Amino acid sequence: MRHAILLPVALLAGTGIARQAPPTFQPTAAQTALQAKARAAGATALAATAAPGGGMILHGSVEGRRFVLTIPSNWTGETVLFGQGYALPGTPPSVPTDPLAKDPGGGLFKHLYAQGIASGIAAVDKNGIATETATRNTMRLRALAAKLGAKRFYAVGGSMGGNIVLSLIENHPNAFSGAVAMCGVTQGWLTMFRQLADMRGAYDVLTAGTPYALPGGKDLTRSALPIVPPPGDPTSGEAFREAQKMKLLSPILALFLAAKANPQGPEARIIRQMAAIGGFAPDPAALGAPISSAALGMDDIRATMGGLPIGNRDTVYAPPEMDAAQAADFNRRMQRYDADPRAVAYARRWHEATGRFRIPLVTVHQTIDSLVPFAQTQGLGRIAAAAGNSARLAQYAVPPTTIPLPGGLTGYTHCGFTPAQNIAAFDAMRSWVRTGRRPAADAVR
Repeated sequence: MRHAILLPVALLAGTGIARQAPPTFQPTAAQTALQAKARAAGATALAATAAPGGGMILHGSVEGRRFVLTIPSNWTGETVLFGQGYALPGTPPSVPTDPLAKDPGGGLFKHLYAQGIASGIAAVDKNGIATETATRNTMRLRALAAKLGAKRFYAVGGSMGGNIVLSLIENHPNAFSGAVAMCGVTQGWLTMFRQLADMRGAYDVLTAGTPYALPGGKDLTRSALPIVPPPGDPTSGEAFREAQKMKLLSPILALFLAAKANPQGPEARIIRQMAAIGGFAPDPAALGAPISSAALGMDDIRATMGGLPIGNRDTVYAPPEMDAAQAADFNRRMQRYDADPRAVAYARRWHEATGRFRIPLVTVHQTIDSLVPFAQTQGLGRIAAAAGNSARLAQYAVPPTTIPLPGGLTGYTHCGFTPAQNIAAFDAMRSWVRTGRRPAADAVR
């Protein structure tokens, strides 16, 4: 699982697409010609498989970066390039073997295919924070797809993929005709990282000396636990990372179970205080996802950005339900750290929104999201307005969804959209591009 940041896999009923590909692929003359064009354009390690209705799924590499292109037999020339969500550092970069069978767009890829629209995904150079390499590799894939006959491109992505979408359309303003960001980090990394660190720091202060304290290191500027098995450990990398994640989530779930048993007790108060400081909902998933992301990903953030991009040296925290002495004690105990200007500059480049995109952009966000706060979409709205660019931005807020958690708890989802919502967002954007008419206020519900 990609750290619960990809759009959820969901099958779209009623498309008429059945996954019954023959065991061997016999390409048509046109498909053979496309493969030849890809090789002539520099693609290597090409492998083609059959897709429903006579289409083709093409895997390969461009300048050593893996990609997958799904090309329907009735390809219109329109092509969606998809920004993938966050995956824990240490996991190998990948692209789906079959984006139709395991739809990373929550039903969208099947819809695109049925409409004659090709879709492509470029692998990042390394997992973790990957907006820079995702942007560069997606543009490599765009260049290849253009040589295969693509005539109009759309950028689509969710969560970190939404940040990738903003990077693509602001860094390459003429490369795409329209874009969609679902539950995306659309304002930028600096606010997001600060919220993650604040949440983790508040948790450490408020649970110190209790059974709910997190395992591992307490330095907020470093990861709490390793994500790579030590030498000689026979555990697979994926199993090791999942075990580390559960080590962090278990005390958080225990805290919420205690609060459920005693809603007026100290555990419930700790939850309310943490949520207020971090800007998240007082919910086990909405606290667990940010805290585990910060506790397992901070080393990668520093390595990727060349230092720490956030600081809290002068912040005065005001936890609720504390008197002045308690608040002062909290502020004394909260770890202080400084931002590295080089890392801030990197974060602004890859990628803090400028609001100066030139194409229609549709964003959709659940009003409560367990990992990327709704404030991210609000922040983008303010930035676009300040840039005088609100006319190119259509934003939609949809209700939150929940999932069951251990112990009878429930938690808010991250990017928990229905297939209908994912599809409606794309169709609204595409219609806007084709007709010039802004989508209706209820285009995505």
